[in-house]
Amino acid sequence: MHEMGIVLHIAKTLNETAEEEKITKIGSVTLQVGEVSGIITDLFVDCWNYFKVRNEILKDSELKLETLPAVTFCGDCEKTYPTVKYGRECPYCGSYETWLLTGNECIIKEIEAETL
Repeated sequence: MHEMGIVLHIAKTLNETAEEEKITKIGSVTLQVGEVSGIITDLFVDCWNYFKVRNEILKDSELKLETLPAVTFCGDCEKTYPTVKYGRECPYCGSYETWLLTGNECIIKEIEAETL
């Protein structure tokens, strides 16, 4: 279960940011999660809810998740296409000379917080 590890890493980043910016309370955290990131969002939310009550600055926070679509680029025909629907094979030219452009990220997009 790597979701807990990701939650711990995000919490560490949020705690460091809170210290730097003199944040006293985090009301919400918006994360962008790629649709092929491998993160199971239901499990991720459970891990967040388990961990946040053990972290003073996050204890009353709300987690908001946004899905980032997976997009693949074809090096042969130079077109992009939706990864989940077509996989690695380009639907336009049949090439396998493709690579993922977006969709495997987990990004802290926004923090709603109170400061001193």
